[in-house]
Amino acid sequence: MKPNVLIAEDEDALATLLEYNFTKEGYDVTVANDGEEALLQASERTPDLILMDWMMPKLSGIEVCRRLRRRSETRSTPIIMLTARGDETDKITGLDYGADDYVTKPYSMPELLARVRAVLRRTQPGILEDIIRQGDIEIDIKAFRVRRGDNEVHLGPTEFRLLDHFMRHPGRVYSREQLLDAVWGREVYVEARTVDVHIGRLRKALKRAGGKDPIRTVRSAGYAFEAQLS
Repeated sequence: MKPNVLIAEDEDALATLLEYNFTKEGYDVTVANDGEEALLQASERTPDLILMDWMMPKLSGIEVCRRLRRRSETRSTPIIMLTARGDETDKITGLDYGADDYVTKPYSMPELLARVRAVLRRTQPGILEDIIRQGDIEIDIKAFRVRRGDNEVHLGPTEFRLLDHFMRHPGRVYSREQLLDAVWGREVYVEARTVDVHIGRLRKALKRAGGKDPIRTVRSAGYAFEAQLS
């Protein structure tokens, strides 16, 4: 599962450049051209990280950041503020409103990519790794293999992507619609009840390997993954 990055930038040329470079680095990229669109995109699909321009139409990056921090779904989503405002007081303001890092324009693309990797490693350990472990479950992204304890777990492609997504975000509750966007993609139309079918298959495969069900059903909300300690 590729980490999803929301790029909120109103300069078309810069937004295109950022989208190109982050896509090339293996990220799943979503672009918003103003503050209101950034809020909408973040509510429809919770990103793994947000690159936020300070000066945007409709809503400033600072205001978007403030509102995102008030939502439970995006309260802990890492945000890197991008701005030409380099004064120390501006940096302090950005950090006080919830930004995790602050990058002043002009910046080099290698430095920005490195800062993104550093923030993701700090806030979401395992998201950039090929092997992820949560409790007694281990998933090898490159080898397409899953183990639970000493037992190998055989999964179909969709169940594998579901487990990958859950294990990168343990404890977080996802609605069916959010799982559809994250696992199937926005371009594919799939009914929400299809999620329940694949969750059932994933649960059955994990149960055959032993241990308690790590997927918790949250009534009227969706599903969450909770690792079981071995």
